[in-house]
Amino acid sequence: MSFTVIIPARFSSSRLPGKPLLEINGKPMIQHVYERACASEARAVIVATDDQRIAEAATAFGADVCVTSADHPSGTDRLQEVVRQRGFYADDIVVNVQGDEPMIPPRIINQVAHNLAAEPRAVIATLSEPVEDTETLLNPNAVKVVSDAEGRALYFSRAPIPWPRDAFAGDELPAALPTGFDYQRHIGIYAYRVKLLNDFVRWPSCELERTESLEQLRALWNGAFIHVDRADEAVPAGVDTLDDLEQVRRHMATSAADA
Repeated sequence: MSFTVIIPARFSSSRLPGKPLLEINGKPMIQHVYERACASEARAVIVATDDQRIAEAATAFGADVCVTSADHPSGTDRLQEVVRQRGFYADDIVVNVQGDEPMIPPRIINQVAHNLAAEPRAVIATLSEPVEDTETLLNPNAVKVVSDAEGRALYFSRAPIPWPRDAFAGDELPAALPTGFDYQRHIGIYAYRVKLLNDFVRWPSCELERTESLEQLRALWNGAFIHVDRADEAVPAGVDTLDDLEQVRRHMATSAADA
């Protein structure tokens, strides 16, 4: 089984402009992501960007770079342009690793790719982790997922799913997480069959996707089999804010000092 990692990287960011080029431990963030991806079992790693500054930086540290359109509405559309430019086959598997995850474990990249390869009915594979507190369950920025007995995603939502009717029946929410269900938080790493990417860009946005602002709901709306499995390893949070960046810098500085 072989797969390719594609790392979409945009310069513009409302909260942290130029995020892929911000320095962490002497390297731009995108280089850390690239090196993590190269440590996986991927046969190739491609940085996909619409910005010449990112393209030049990635080329300088030896990355394979694909320059894409600046008009894509989503990262999935950018991935599809890469596979179209490079002439990928419909059954090829690509893993989308976000350009703001400098600490993503290579093992996680391997897991999501292997899961898709092992389930021939699936066209997308993704991962989840347990929800461990009520705050996360209620946080709309923490996307929850429910799947069936075969690991097929039933729904993704920013709301708590399923809703614990009896536990949340009172005027005040309980401090402890409701028991009786294994609540799962979605981890935003995906493996795709190229055929799905080609279909996805032709499908119009659906009401579920627009309501929740979750593009994976477009795939569910159109009957796609999305396989979900619990992550084999904890996945550190990506970098969305300056505070996130400083935390990652401190962590990597400590790790380098201990090495």
